[in-house]
Amino acid sequence: MAEAKGLSTPVKMKSELAALVGASLLPRTEITKKLWDYIKANKLQTKTVNGAAMDAGKYIVCDAKLHPIFKNTKSTSKTGKLTDLTGIKVGETVDMMQMAAIVGANIA
Repeated sequence: MAEAKGLSTPVKMKSELAALVGASLLPRTEITKKLWDYIKANKLQTKTVNGAAMDAGKYIVCDAKLHPIFKNTKSTSKTGKLTDLTGIKVGETVDMMQMAAIVGANIA
């Protein structure tokens, strides 16, 4: 069997993310899927910035379980865009397009 490469390579996660997804070693694709499963199961999406949680929308509401994961995020993309969630509070939102930065910042 071929060795996993790229996004399918299992990676070690920081403890907060590992606790939420229930494993310490997973591929990035599976980490993202498990995060979305949690967000959808807990109806943590909203259509407006810092809006109340509802069933759908492009913003993710930070709850107490996501807070330690989100606040670990401070990274710069290849295009130079800074994603800094270190000051996020419970109840605030992040754009779902920041999910890759959040996952990347929580890999050990």
